[in-house]
Amino acid sequence: MNIATAVTDPKSFKSFAEFYPFYLGEHQNRTCRRLHFAGSTLALVCLAMLLATGRPQYLLYGLLAGYGFAWLGHFVFEKNKPASFKRPLYSFMGDWVMYKDIWTGKIPF
Repeated sequence: MNIATAVTDPKSFKSFAEFYPFYLGEHQNRTCRRLHFAGSTLALVCLAMLLATGRPQYLLYGLLAGYGFAWLGHFVFEKNKPASFKRPLYSFMGDWVMYKDIWTGKIPF
């Protein structure tokens, strides 16, 4: 954990644009980012399965995959608490912006 993120309260940000650099600072560990990416990909697969089958359990599976992989990355590899505990909407948005940034090569996988 770097000093800048250790002293910043996620609730203090007034916009997502202010929050996102903090969010990236909380995802410096490559394994954590990879777990986020895997969880987000599985969540999208579950969403597709929900739409294809109409079976509501795929919503639960998607949530478990997305958050389970992300939290594993934070607690085991990044050694920090997920920002979703204090800023759930911004964190959810950050997950998908980081996912896009990994796909486009802006953030290393």
